Amino acid sequence: MITSEKIGLRARHEDDVAVLHAELYNDVATRSRADSRPWRPIPPLPEHSPYSVSEPSDDVAFFSVQELATGDLAGEALLWGIDAHNRTAHLGISLRPSFRGRGLGGDVVRALCEYGFAVRGLQRLQLETLADNAPMISAATKAGFTLEGTLRRNAWVYGTFADEVILGLLAEEWGGRP
Repeated sequence: MITSEKIGLRARHEDDVAVLHAELYNDVATRSRADSRPWRPIPPLPEHSPYSVSEPSDDVAFFSVQELATGDLAGEALLWGIDAHNRTAHLGISLRPSFRGRGLGGDVVRALCEYGFAVRGLQRLQLETLADNAPMISAATKAGFTLEGTLRRNAWVYGTFADEVILGLLAEEWGGRP
């Protein structure tokens, strides 16, 4: 497990799938903000859920986020689009509603940076988020990410177009463990 102050990143357990599917995937408005693909009804069966436990892959790393104080499942985190040649990846997080607003997001971002830079040897991490996602932008900038640009009206989000921002962090800018 990779830990930060308040959370740990661990392998996804079969027991996590139903909880993540119910609280993250089935929240259509929130899921529409977090995924560029359109929401569609998917049964909460392990073989269909986007949170299903899968075989290890070189181009994506899925984690469950565990709150250290309680041991509770707090959400999911991932590095995706891992490019071993250019040593880059994208990161994403999604916390269960009852864990939002508690300062866990910043810890998740820092733990993903540790995994990406210290474990995987990457040289750049990037994240894309909606321009109005102040908690994610704050968590990323506190971890050292730099706002690199805005993609105007780039995301179709539940009936309207929204601006998307890109933030990046280079290995030499990363401050290491918190």
